[in-house]
Amino acid sequence: MEFSWIYDHKTPRKLRSALKMYGVSSSLLKVAIYHGGKMQINGEDKWAVDMVNYHDKVTLILPPEVSNDNVDISSAPINIVYEDRDFLIMNKPAGVATVPAHNVPVADSLVNRVKGYYSRQNYENQVTHVATRLDRDTSGLVVFPKHRFAHAVLDEQLKKHLVKKNYMALIEGKVPAKHGYIDAPIQRDPDSFVKRMVGRKGKASVTEYWCQESNSQASLVKIRLHTGRTHQIRVHFASLGFPLVGDKMYGDCSSMISRQALHCYWLSFYSPFKKTNITVTAPLPNDFQAAKDYYFSK
Repeated sequence: MEFSWIYDHKTPRKLRSALKMYGVSSSLLKVAIYHGGKMQINGEDKWAVDMVNYHDKVTLILPPEVSNDNVDISSAPINIVYEDRDFLIMNKPAGVATVPAHNVPVADSLVNRVKGYYSRQNYENQVTHVATRLDRDTSGLVVFPKHRFAHAVLDEQLKKHLVKKNYMALIEGKVPAKHGYIDAPIQRDPDSFVKRMVGRKGKASVTEYWCQESNSQASLVKIRLHTGRTHQIRVHFASLGFPLVGDKMYGDCSSMISRQALHCYWLSFYSPFKKTNITVTAPLPNDFQAAKDYYFSK
């Protein structure tokens, strides 16, 4: 896979430094130098220390990524919301894990499904990079970078909190404010391998919310995460006495919905390849909509 830029700086730089200006990481440079890739200036193969001058064309060529035989292929369909050369964004249904789990006998996570899709499309890169994740029973938008460069770019944005995700959730009870922040550290529950809890020894965690509708039974809230801890939304609201409707782990079962009523409906990040923001949305799934209608359509 080939990536090119026109060097528009007056000061000459070594090729390696010029490529880093365009987001090429040290690990990607190593792939180009030692693992079958190339670096070029004006279409000619060059070394990392060769000099780049104003208006030169600099190019990074990365070798194809071969799929991991240890990851099974699933033929199950995927709901693609957006796709270009660099990113694949899907609307994940509830009940499907994002990545394979050792305790699940049938390999049918999103990773397995995407691997099957890449194979059917005969893409050059067959590795299923996943950048964002959702709990098995949370629905909504998940991003799969389609090559190692896109993955590195998105990882860097995630570290800097530049990837924005909004969720919609149904909360038990009437939340106390129209707009609020929940700032409470989250740690593992010592009595469970899976559960999390608010605790002093936890990692800093911040959840912002806006109440859309509410009554004495439930609240519909829009949520933005400012950190990305496991089960963060579910733990934060449960810690205040407002668990998510249907959340078996942190609240009570609900006859209105068979899983936690949580959906990632909006996502936005910057693509340096297209030099623009990519923003996508996903409508509420039927089970969530039915639960919402039960509480707010009377």
